[in-house]
Amino acid sequence: MSQATDLAAAAGSTDPRVGLRAVMALRRLLERLEDVQVDNARRQGWSWQEIADVLEVSRQGVHKKHAGRPATRTQGGS
Repeated sequence: MSQATDLAAAAGSTDPRVGLRAVMALRRLLERLEDVQVDNARRQGWSWQEIADVLEVSRQGVHKKHAGRPATRTQGGS
């Protein structure tokens, strides 16, 4: 099983400590994945509006969240 699959299963635990820790880990994983994909989109020339449309958020929101941070490094990438 993958880490994400394991975490998703743990998030459904009847033990709140296990479930909440899994939710926290999934949230962190999701944030990292969003960073990677926003960086990928920007490298491919996507506008902030195009990214916002796909993420179903405002252009201003996605720009504020991602414009000021360093690009995420990917395997074999930048």
